[in-house]
Amino acid sequence: MSYNIRLEHQTGSPLAIVRRRAQLAQLPKVVPEACGIVWNAIRANNIAGAGRHVAVYRDDVINLEVGVELDAPLAAPLAAAGNDQVVPATLPSGKVAATTHLGPYQNLGQAHTAIRQWCAANGHTLAGSNWDIYGHWQDAWNSDPSKIITDVYYLLV
Repeated sequence: MSYNIRLEHQTGSPLAIVRRRAQLAQLPKVVPEACGIVWNAIRANNIAGAGRHVAVYRDDVINLEVGVELDAPLAAPLAAAGNDQVVPATLPSGKVAATTHLGPYQNLGQAHTAIRQWCAANGHTLAGSNWDIYGHWQDAWNSDPSKIITDVYYLLV
């Protein structure tokens, strides 16, 4: 798949998240589980304005924040499943390299590779954080996963 890489300026949108640490092979399990924990806490506390699911990768060790976009900052932590707390956070802000991935999540690595290669070839330095914003699930994606939409972002120096 070819990717159209674009430069954007992102403002730090509010999030509700849980923090995790995972290895690359664990992400297909960890990210959906954490999204479910946050979404259930948002629903149980009647928090309005919840948007798309987000996974923010803070470093190469894969310390991550997984949750949902919000219209307004979360006022306080929310109790969640087990010992988890859903806490307020924000997306990184600043100049980013971004692309849109169409297709199954297991192929998202291709979008990440494309951005990193494009940045190296065009003199842009990565700042450390990157994130995925997952499109709202559509029933049609069950029969045609090639239409799944995920936006991928890398913060730049």
